[in-house]
Amino acid sequence: MSLSQLRALDDFAESRPDHPGPAAEPVPAPAAAGDSAPGRFRRPPGATGTVADVMRPPLTVADTDHAAAAAYLMRHAGAGALLVLDTLHTGQPVGLITEGDIARAVADGKDVNEVRVHQLMTVRPTVLPAAASIHDAAKTMLASGLRQAPVAHGGPTGGAGWIGTVDIADLCAALVDAPAA
Repeated sequence: MSLSQLRALDDFAESRPDHPGPAAEPVPAPAAAGDSAPGRFRRPPGATGTVADVMRPPLTVADTDHAAAAAYLMRHAGAGALLVLDTLHTGQPVGLITEGDIARAVADGKDVNEVRVHQLMTVRPTVLPAAASIHDAAKTMLASGLRQAPVAHGGPTGGAGWIGTVDIADLCAALVDAPAA
């Protein structure tokens, strides 16, 4: 990618209202007892909490954006997945794009500056309810082979009600902090 293309991508990403900007750093949550990574996430001691306790805030990308823009947003936000918004019809989330989706596209020889997010995204991903226990969510993700999943208030509903994403690493970190039963 040329320097002018990188600058154009920077300008594009910084113009998006949901982009944190190049100098932005994630704001750490207050440390709670049992945190193995102080300040990274707020999790309850003993991993008796819910998916809502460890989920990441929703980061979005438009379905019509280039895959390179999605990769840029993920890299600078430290996220492994983005909720994909239907920009032509509803403005609601319609899918999920992950770093794995982009890696597969690159491995297949696709140009991430040409391919669009809607061509790579998962249209009906497994959605975890925010109220699910950390243990149950980890079991679901492991059984399904998922690294990231959208989180919804009421469970697996279309794109309506998606409130964030959860990463299997966050769930495992919470479980590792759990005391032995």
